[in-house]
Amino acid sequence: MELISVPNAKQDKQVFIEHIKRWVLLDTHLKRVQEKVKELKEERSNLDQAICSYLAKHNMQEKKIEIHDGELRFAEKKDYTPLSYSYLERVLKTIVNDPSTVERILQCIKDQREVKMRMELRRTYFSHEPREIV
Repeated sequence: MELISVPNAKQDKQVFIEHIKRWVLLDTHLKRVQEKVKELKEERSNLDQAICSYLAKHNMQEKKIEIHDGELRFAEKKDYTPLSYSYLERVLKTIVNDPSTVERILQCIKDQREVKMRMELRRTYFSHEPREIV
């Protein structure tokens, strides 16, 4: 017969505390990584603008630049604005003459949105020295 260890309340609390410590560690690490990613994206964007400007200035938009794992080429990209409620309202007003109908349509769209609820931890930061965990 195999003995199964049942965790007591003290062990359960200790596991909980370790989970909290690990979560905070991961959260801090993710924040740092996200800040670094933001910096790298900004630098890449600046280089992108400089490279594209050079290609356009020297009429090289059709050229491909071979790199170690592929190629770079000049491409035009469309960026669409988000579908906001103010945008939808503005467009609907050009199609529907009755303001109350526009409002009912917008309200219906808002009411019919799919909502997913979930529980999550949210971290807030103190402006002073951090306190000891649990």
